[in-house]
Parts: sequence; C-alpha cells; structure tokens
Amino acid sequence: MVSPDYSRCQASPMAKHTVRNKASAYLADGFLFLGGAFLAVLIFWFFWSFTSPSSDPNLGFETTLTESKTTTEMNCQQGTVKEDITRDPPDETFYDDPELTYSLGKSITDWDEKRKEWLKRHPSFIKGARDRVVMVTGSQPSPCKNPIGDHMLLRFFKNKVDYCRIHGYDIFYNSAVLQPVMKSYWGKLPVVRAAMLAHPEAEWIWWVDSDALFTDMEFKLPFERYRNHNLVVHGWENLIYQKRSWTALNAGVFLIRNCQWSMDFMDVWASMGPMTPDYDKWGQILQSTFKDKLFPESDDQTALIYLLYKERDKYWDNIYLEGEYYLEGYWVDIVPTYANISGRYDETEMAAPPLRRRHAEKVSEQYGAFREKYLEGAGNGRGSWRRPFVTHFTGCQPCSGNHNKMYAGETCWNGMVRALNFADNQVLRKYGFIHPDLLDSSTVTPVPFDYPA
Repeated sequence: MVSPDYSRCQASPMAKHTVRNKASAYLADGFLFLGGAFLAVLIFWFFWSFTSPSSDPNLGFETTLTESKTTTEMNCQQGTVKEDITRDPPDETFYDDPELTYSLGKSITDWDEKRKEWLKRHPSFIKGARDRVVMVTGSQPSPCKNPIGDHMLLRFFKNKVDYCRIHGYDIFYNSAVLQPVMKSYWGKLPVVRAAMLAHPEAEWIWWVDSDALFTDMEFKLPFERYRNHNLVVHGWENLIYQKRSWTALNAGVFLIRNCQWSMDFMDVWASMGPMTPDYDKWGQILQSTFKDKLFPESDDQTALIYLLYKERDKYWDNIYLEGEYYLEGYWVDIVPTYANISGRYDETEMAAPPLRRRHAEKVSEQYGAFREKYLEGAGNGRGSWRRPFVTHFTGCQPCSGNHNKMYAGETCWNGMVRALNFADNQVLRKYGFIHPDLLDSSTVTPVPFDYPA
C-alpha cells in the first residue's frame, strides 16, 4: 500500500585528479579564480532567496525536504534512520481538506493515494512503513462500577504498553465516546477509523479490547502471512459456513490494514450498527441467521460474520481467519495451563544456557527469535505448552462487574490476576524480579543469576 522501503543515504563519487603543465596551470587557475568568484555570488544569491520571505509555499517545501534529507542522512551515518517528528512541510495534504471528517457516516475516497502523498512529504517515515503498527484500545469515560474495575483496566493497559514498548509499536488509548450513537461494542469502529486518519504512516491498526492482554510478550505477528489480506481476525471457517455460529470469530482483537479497502469495508460494517435506522431490523436478521445468538441486538461481531457468510465472494479473499495461534484465546481454557507452561519453559531454559542470559529489554526480540527453535514441538492453541499470545476475558466485564452468570465473579477476578502476573513476570525478569505466586501481585523476589539453572 506504500512505496518500497529505501535509504536516502548515498555515497558521493570521489573527485578525479588530472595532471597539468605549469604554464597552463597558471592560466587555468586564473579562470578558476574568476569562475569561483562568480559561482560564490550565485551561491550567495541562491541561499539568500531561500532564507528571505516568500509567498510561494513550494519553496518552503523544498527547503523542508532538503533539511529532512540532511537529517536523515546524518542519522543513517550514525547507524539508524530515525523518523523526523519535528517537521511537517507546509504543502497541502488531505488534512487541509475542510470536508474531511474523522467520523463514520461520510466516506473517505482515494485513501491509498492520500497516504502515499503524505509519505512522500514525510520521507523519514517510509522506511519500515509496511510493518508499522498502531495499537488501539480504550474504555468508557466514566469510573467503573466494579470497585476493582479501574485498577484492573489500568493493569490491562500497562500490559499492552509493555508489549508495545518491547516491540516498538505506538499505542493509543481512548476513553472518549467519539460517536455517541455508536454505543457499546460498536464504539470501537469510530476509534479505528479516526486512528487510520491520524496515522497515515502506519500500515496496520491493531484493535485490542480492554479485557484482553498479552501473555506471550516475545511473540511477534507473522505479517508476511497477511501480505495479501486487509483484515485479520481470530476465527474458524467451518463455524461460519457449516455451523452458522455467532461465535465463529471474535471481533475483540483484529488487525486492519490502513487502506481504501478497509475504509470501504468499515462503512459497510458500520451500516449494520446503531447509526442506521434499520438497526432493530438488523438485529432480527442476525438472530434469525445465527440461531445460537443469545440476544436480539445487532452487534459488531455477528455483523462481521454475516458479511462473510452472505458475501463470501466479495470479502473472503481479503480477510484472514487466524486459527493457528491465539490471536485471542478464551480465558477459561487458558488460565489453568499457566503453571504447566511455566514449568516447560523453565525446563527448556535449563537445557539452553543462551536463553538464561541476562539482557537489556531493548534486545528482547532477539531472544524471542532464538527461543523459537526450542518451541517447535510445543504446538499452538488448545493442548499446547507454548505461551498463549493473547488471553481474552470475554464475559467477565471487569469495569461493570456484570459478568456472565455461567461462572463466578471470583473466578474471573482471580483468573485476571493470574494472567496479569504471568505476563508481568516476562517483563519484570528483564528488571531482575518475578512474582513467585501468580495470585499475589504485591510480592516480588530477585531473580538469581543464571536462573533457572
């Protein structure tokens, strides 16, 4: 969707020396002196024209590009190409269009071209753009009714910040209702749409529900697998087309490419939500199509399944149903496995000294990649002893406390504490500590040297 990565660093060709006789050298030197003086005048006039006030915005843009190139080259010579967040050229972009709206309800057109143009004007963001991610999450604007709800949401957010810091992703936490009509579970779509417009430098927007957390801090998304797809969600094809189940996928965690296809798809998806006068009708259609749907309202998850079920030819090729790992995993199945998983990882590290080596948090990805060869027989999903990537506490409602009656509230809260500390141990270990008891968040102990040998 964007221009290929490239480096603006180029080596200048060396000047070529020639041999001249003495007489011709004096004559040539005279001409060179006069030519040099004339050139100096030209150079002075040239730079004076750039620094003097001008009503032509293109001149300012060219200056910005020159300065941006110089900054990028200097950073490259120092060993890294940095994103220049201090410069925004004055040339008009899509942001200067008074008709642009961040809200759903008015379509965005030519988004791919607008992104490309923005990147051309901000060249330091081109490198790495194909895999650049912005994670988006959030919660309600008011305090939680559950006495421990705000504390839980804070820890869930800390977990996401930890994961993003380790892997170099940006994160946006929203606690405002951007479009009040898009209530409840539909509220994520306006936030995702706004994030796409706010981050033209990002190829992917990654929505993660507030009650989902990362329980494998080393795992990285396999972007190469998704190169020909625009939406990635955890789900199962047979549950859509054979079982017709409203739980065939889970829309609490998804990746959506920042492109025109996604803009158009979100318009269609949102048209089944509360912003349409046919909202009640859509609820009836969805419940009649998916017999196991428990409530009559139209919701974002069932609406997404409906689009795949009814318009497979139109959407299937662009949507990837991820079932090979826990892009989001049901907490009831996962939480009881933490103790066994921790034991197996300890056994692996006892047999592999490089995995036990202390290291800076900044280089954690190297050790995650190194660990992969020791996890080849671990499997994925149910029955696996690999750390689950994401544990999702669906039905627990940590903020309101109105959890699903199929399990006790204490089961939810204790499960959350265990999951949060299971993940936190992977982070704290880089700082020299761990929680010895997953149900005790207050107590940590120092990690001995060469642990767990």
